[in-house]
Amino acid sequence: MTDVILNEQKALFDSVLEDLGVPSEVNVDRFSNLVEMFEHAFSAFPEKPAFSSLGLTLSYADVDRLSAAFASWIQHHTDLEPGDRIAVQMPNLVQYPVVVFGALRAGMVIVNTNPLYSAREIEHQFNNADVKLLVVQANVAQTVAGVLPKTPVKQVLVTELADLHSPLKRFVINNVAKHVKKMVPPFDIPGALRLNDALKLGAQNAFHSVESPRSSLALLQYTGGTTGLSKGAMLSHGNVVSNVLQVDALFGTHGLGENDNVIVQPLPVYHIYAFMTAVYSMLNGLHMVFIPNPRDLSSVVSAIRESRPAIFCGLNTLFVALSHDEGFKALDFSGLKVTLSGGMALSHAAAAHWQEVTGCEIAEGYGLTETSPVVSSNPGNRKIIGTIGPPIPNTEVKIIDDDGNVQPTGERGELCVKGPQVMLGYWQCPEETAESMDAEGWFATGDIAIVREDGYLQIVDRKKDMIVVSGFNVYPNELEDVLYQHEDVLECAAVGVPDETTGEIIKMFVVSESGNLTADEVRDFCKRSLTAYKVPKLVEFRDELPKTNVGKILRRQLR
Repeated sequence: MTDVILNEQKALFDSVLEDLGVPSEVNVDRFSNLVEMFEHAFSAFPEKPAFSSLGLTLSYADVDRLSAAFASWIQHHTDLEPGDRIAVQMPNLVQYPVVVFGALRAGMVIVNTNPLYSAREIEHQFNNADVKLLVVQANVAQTVAGVLPKTPVKQVLVTELADLHSPLKRFVINNVAKHVKKMVPPFDIPGALRLNDALKLGAQNAFHSVESPRSSLALLQYTGGTTGLSKGAMLSHGNVVSNVLQVDALFGTHGLGENDNVIVQPLPVYHIYAFMTAVYSMLNGLHMVFIPNPRDLSSVVSAIRESRPAIFCGLNTLFVALSHDEGFKALDFSGLKVTLSGGMALSHAAAAHWQEVTGCEIAEGYGLTETSPVVSSNPGNRKIIGTIGPPIPNTEVKIIDDDGNVQPTGERGELCVKGPQVMLGYWQCPEETAESMDAEGWFATGDIAIVREDGYLQIVDRKKDMIVVSGFNVYPNELEDVLYQHEDVLECAAVGVPDETTGEIIKMFVVSESGNLTADEVRDFCKRSLTAYKVPKLVEFRDELPKTNVGKILRRQLR
């Protein structure tokens, strides 16, 4: 019966893609690795603009030259070997693709690190990944400085906001940030080099190509851990290349013209959703406009006004904020053809308001860090709000019940995914890898879904206790582990509470030993060890928490 259901659903998905004009299978072996894909772009689009931030635009030739210099610096001025891990901790700046593409050209593995991480989170990630080199933006270097002696990091490169600008603009922007806006707290990292100095040294020699098989590791992309701290999803060159090519096959349904080549990316490129869009933009010679701080809505509005994008990437939180912003509503959206949504569930209200303001319908997709990330997406020629579209080419899905039985169309169960974009496993976590992936390569997402009669997928619930705040995964165990260190906390439990703006907010239930603990004290304690989006917005005190017969706290009942 299982094979019958799977065959019927596969035929349904293939039929849907055919109706949409999308092949069910694409050649994911077109490029052997990410470097080959980058070098294709450098060769095909040398004079085209590639990336912009803070008023500076790098052409594809610029990115080629600068990333080659960075690769050369690694090979000639460090003792790093192919396969070593490099942490990159910066917002959306043009330095990001230069560093990341250069490191990959030298055979390194990228560890994307959130600039907002607390010292505790940084220390865990650097030690777990055995990071040897860190490239960090000066604005967050103070936090890093206190952690480095406790990590295996051997070398640090520091970059400031405008390091790749012309000398005059660099001086003005960097000094305003440091001395006027006070955005760069003082720090002391012995032996740290400036990124620009490394690039100058690297430019003196050519780098030598490194063979990176499809199966070799490209990214350690950290995601929330069910047992507490985050774990690294091992994404190979083949995983990411495959996903870019799978998405490319579906993207043709959006009907973009030859001049529809500007994409505004306000989402942080260290997040897998934005990372994949950056790589995708290169495949097609697009011009990606980075926004370093999307919380500053005026900078988003300015970027859209100046660049007139055909494509905008966002998520529910940002759509809500922008749709209520007067400056945004006054913009000319005649050139906007595609709005992409991912990272968190898209609400009907947010989608409707965005379309009312911009005239552009949102296409929602679904993915996970572990799937590089895209699993499914609404096509441009048949968007259905409230769904996540059909599976993208080369992707198998199945819906299973708690006993592992495949569910027929229309019945709910856990969504499982199989395809070339599914990760290799979790870094140094064989037990968690085995729990989430079976011997046949099926990855259990933890999300409850149904296959609709029209061949589209719909997420209806979440099996795991994971909380999603503005597109970022937050695992309750990590928050609880931190709060349990407070001397006045007997018991605690974190849950997600629905929120129209951020998707969910964190609520912490607490049993205080003294009975005198306050919500502000709980939040202040959490702020010492957790980045801002992990700090509970709501705190409720109880005399006791509901438990199972064996004493396990029932988060589902609290929700």
